[in-house]
Amino acid sequence: MSYNYFGKKILILGMGLTGISCINFFLKKGIKPKIIDESKHPSNFIKIPQNIEYSLGSLDHQWILESDLIVISPGISSFKPILIKARLLGIEIISDIELFSREVTCPIISITGTNGKSTVATMIEKIAKKSGYKAFLGGNIGVPVLEILDKEADLYIIELSSFQLENTFNLKSKIAVILNISEDHINRYPNGFQQYKNTKLSVYNQAEICIINSNDKIEKSLIHSKNKKWISFGTNRSDYRICSKSNDPILFFKNKKILNTSEILLYGYHNYNNILVSLAISDAMQFPRNDAINVLKSFSNLPHRFQIIKNEKGVRWINDSKSTNVNSTQVALNSIKTTGTIRLLLGGDSKSANFNILKNIFRTLKIKIYCFGRDGIKLSKICEKKSIYVENLKKAVILISKQVKSGDTVLLSPGCSSLGQFSNFEERGNLFIKLIKEIT
Repeated sequence: MSYNYFGKKILILGMGLTGISCINFFLKKGIKPKIIDESKHPSNFIKIPQNIEYSLGSLDHQWILESDLIVISPGISSFKPILIKARLLGIEIISDIELFSREVTCPIISITGTNGKSTVATMIEKIAKKSGYKAFLGGNIGVPVLEILDKEADLYIIELSSFQLENTFNLKSKIAVILNISEDHINRYPNGFQQYKNTKLSVYNQAEICIINSNDKIEKSLIHSKNKKWISFGTNRSDYRICSKSNDPILFFKNKKILNTSEILLYGYHNYNNILVSLAISDAMQFPRNDAINVLKSFSNLPHRFQIIKNEKGVRWINDSKSTNVNSTQVALNSIKTTGTIRLLLGGDSKSANFNILKNIFRTLKIKIYCFGRDGIKLSKICEKKSIYVENLKKAVILISKQVKSGDTVLLSPGCSSLGQFSNFEERGNLFIKLIKEIT
């Protein structure tokens, strides 16, 4: 199906990387869109071409209700009253992923989930290239998909957030995978967790091959499942599974051993699951199994994702700043094997998530919790006997450096958005690394 945008009033919402890529997309087609940003001083304002009309400071603008097509950036909520009104007027609101989907002619591997998206997407990119594919990676990982659209590709790998999927309707993936679904961004969705979950599930709607996590008990009835191939991972009854009877778990497909985790660089069950999914995707794409295994054996953690920064004098310092939801903190804690104390740095903007699910874990662990940031005081009350409130990350690291003993593990796994004290999780993680080097 060919889409014609000529003669339409096109409006872009948001001047982030996505918004800029949308402007360039339309300009290449000879179409001039308008653009709005909620900030009075957006950081990418300098990148706006001179002939583009813009408005700053608020979304409440007549342009929205006068548009034929609105392309919304993922950072802007789809549920703002003016956007609900626009939909009622029949105005089309889509994402940059939807624009991309309408143009692509080669296969797409779509990867979403609450945690692990970037790791798996990067693994698949490396395996695809090793297998001889001209593969390009984009989406939520940092490169807008419209920027890779003109590449001479024979495969696209896209990482997708629920925010991007909210306004995506024609994504026809060769393979779609949801790595996991747990509470996150609940403050974004008026109808709570089920609405967030349904948004994630939409990635399967037009996919040929659906890879599902058996632990998530996905309701296939919610998915348009005509002519789909289903592949499962996660439990003992899944197609791809982990056998953990020994100290070094073994990865299986059906009853055939694929890989012993003692042969890989990554550590922790969440990473073993990421490798399992990557094998499932690789096999579904018919990448040579040996190429996949060789890439996965040598793969090391991406920055800020359970990254061991220092292991000295019997103390491990782990940067898991990418942990922006409670489930990722839970996963990180379950991945640590130590006889000493776990010193957990927890805090930031909790996004209205239920952190009480950590209560039982805290009770069973030898742990000291240092709570900081916007919701630090509230988080310190989850397990008051083992928690302390510290104003910010720097003060927490200074305090830990005075208390830490051989055998301890210091873990930055905040479980929260970085907003309030940092602009993003990378800035938070980089400060943690800097503090470790300076203070310890």
